Amino acid sequence: MNRIGEMIYLVEDAPQLREALSGFLAAMEFEVLCFGSAAEYLAYVRSDVSACLILEMGLKDMHGLELQRRLAGELCPPIIFISEHGSVISIVSAMKAGAVECLTKPVDYEALLMAIEAALAQDRRVRQKQADKAKLRERLRSLTPRQREVFSLVVGGLLNKQAAAILDISEVTLQIHRSQIMRKMAADSFAELVRMAVKLHIPYWRAASTGECLPSFKDLLNR
Repeated sequence: MNRIGEMIYLVEDAPQLREALSGFLAAMEFEVLCFGSAAEYLAYVRSDVSACLILEMGLKDMHGLELQRRLAGELCPPIIFISEHGSVISIVSAMKAGAVECLTKPVDYEALLMAIEAALAQDRRVRQKQADKAKLRERLRSLTPRQREVFSLVVGGLLNKQAAAILDISEVTLQIHRSQIMRKMAADSFAELVRMAVKLHIPYWRAASTGECLPSFKDLLNR
């Protein structure tokens, strides 16, 4: 199996287990980087590749759940916990916080491989979504200030003439802007443009004078 561009991070402070796990994973053609403590892992600048983190729950310098919390605010690879005798509370907490799996020692290598495959697949999906969103942001930056205004109004459900009236421009001018927006955003249809707006969290217009709220982006998609 081609493992190029994927990394397994292993944080385990028991030398024998760390060597056993890293040796097994290397034999399975994974690229493995080992750390003997939470501090070592936190100090390491990770490569921008698909990865997963195999993490000892009972690290001496920092509990695994605390490290998981520390990593929650950044782009953290999916976590697989291993523990001597993890409590139900710890396991539930880890899973609620997004862990892929919690394995007990002695580690079942088949279960570990399945968890790693699931974790790497999850990381690839997340990275693809981030890459897609980055492309959308780049397209959004190509819009002029006026085009961004038109974008927000038309995906909010306004008719062309309503949006044109708010911006004090002709309907023909608004239609030209709308066409340019579709081209710059590479949207094949208006429905696709609305989906892009949802992903980009584009604000939609509210009729402030009447207090009436226009449909949300998600409501528009369901029409």
